[in-house]
Amino acid sequence: MPPEGGCRQARLPTVDDTHAWGARLGALLRAGDLLVLTGDLGAGKTTLTQGIAEGLGVRGPITSPTFVIAREHPSLVGGPDLVHVDAYRLGGFAELEDLDLDASLEEAVTVVEWGHGVAETLSESHLDVTLRGYETRTVDIAGHGPRWTAPAASAALDDLVSLA
Repeated sequence: MPPEGGCRQARLPTVDDTHAWGARLGALLRAGDLLVLTGDLGAGKTTLTQGIAEGLGVRGPITSPTFVIAREHPSLVGGPDLVHVDAYRLGGFAELEDLDLDASLEEAVTVVEWGHGVAETLSESHLDVTLRGYETRTVDIAGHGPRWTAPAASAALDDLVSLA
C-alpha cells in the first residue's frame, strides 16, 4: 500500500479503456470527493470524466467546460451530482474561489481539470489524477487526506489500478 500521497499507476491502452477505468473510479466516489486532474491537451481528462460521470450515474452529455468554466450534472440515480470544472483559463485560486464551489462541494463529486496547484486546498482530502500519453495512457493516482488514506479507500484504489 502506498504511503500518504503515494502514487499508484495504471496503463490504459485505448480511449475506451480510459472511459471504462473512469466508470470504475466513479463507482467508488461519494459526495464531497474532490479530484484534481492533470495532463497535457488531449491526454484524456474529459474522457476520464465522462467515465466518472457514467460510474456516478449523472445526466450528460459530459463535455469540456473550458468556455463555461464549470458545469453541474445532476444525479439520475439518487447519488451525488457531478461538478465538472476546467481551471485552464483561471488565473489562480482567487478566481477558482469566485466560482463558489464551496456551496456544492460537500453534496457533489467535484472534478477539476487543470486544477493542480489551485484546487487541492478546496478540501482536506482529494485525489490527484495525472494522465500522460496519447495512444496508450499512463494514469497516476494518489490519494491525500483522511478520506483516501483510510484503509478501505486505499484498498479500493489498489483494486482499481490492478484492474487496469
